[in-house]
Amino acid sequence: MSEIQNSSIFAMDDISDEEMNSLIDGTVTDFNEGDLVTGTVVKVERDEVLLDISYKSEGVIPSRELSIRKDVNPADVVALGDEIEALVLQKEDKEGRLVLSKKRAEYERAWNAVEAKFQSGETVEGEVIEVVKGGLILDIGLRGFLPASLVDLRRVKDLTAYMGTRIEARVIEMDRNRNNVVLSRRVVLEEARKAERQEILSKLQVGMRLKGTVSSIVDFGAFVDLGGIDGLVHISELSWNHVNHPSEVVKVGQEVEVQVLDV
Repeated sequence: MSEIQNSSIFAMDDISDEEMNSLIDGTVTDFNEGDLVTGTVVKVERDEVLLDISYKSEGVIPSRELSIRKDVNPADVVALGDEIEALVLQKEDKEGRLVLSKKRAEYERAWNAVEAKFQSGETVEGEVIEVVKGGLILDIGLRGFLPASLVDLRRVKDLTAYMGTRIEARVIEMDRNRNNVVLSRRVVLEEARKAERQEILSKLQVGMRLKGTVSSIVDFGAFVDLGGIDGLVHISELSWNHVNHPSEVVKVGQEVEVQVLDV
């Protein structure tokens, strides 16, 4: 039997380490900083997550690059076998691994989505993840700042009460260069109250008897919240007896029954 020789077949012993590495590199996709890659979580540790991205070595995501939330436990963010997208931060660390970021990949996509809602005037919704000086930080796919003055219709003294709650807000300012997104919940509440007020006004008729809550007291009378709209009870209509000041008859927060005299 004649020996068949094929120039494309060679013994592994004939290849040097340098040539072998060159052959391996030729079959592996090359990545550059800023590229988006998709891989499978193969290891979850306290300070990092390893990702199989079909590269010559696994990619590493430092724990600080997993989420926009601070001091997260990697096990609470990803699990073994999860397929996730990440952004290449650095081509190689000291161990020859790609350094990746999950939060920055999400940020890129979230920015575009939030920007579209900003342009169309739609609202965004997110969980309050931090209370900072001057306001709240919301997780809307990226970090959105909600100033204290725009949290509610009236100034809120204790912002910590909002921690962990979900808030609907409107994007009022975006600056890509500063990675700055400013939100307003007040504008959403004002629009809802305006619609509520219009609905109430359309139903009000002279002579109707209603229940409401005293919202404020002034020298000439008391304002009563009828559930979205305030009505004035003039001092002369507070009592059959002479009244020197409305505070003699009612107090803020008191529930009262009133009759509509004019709309």
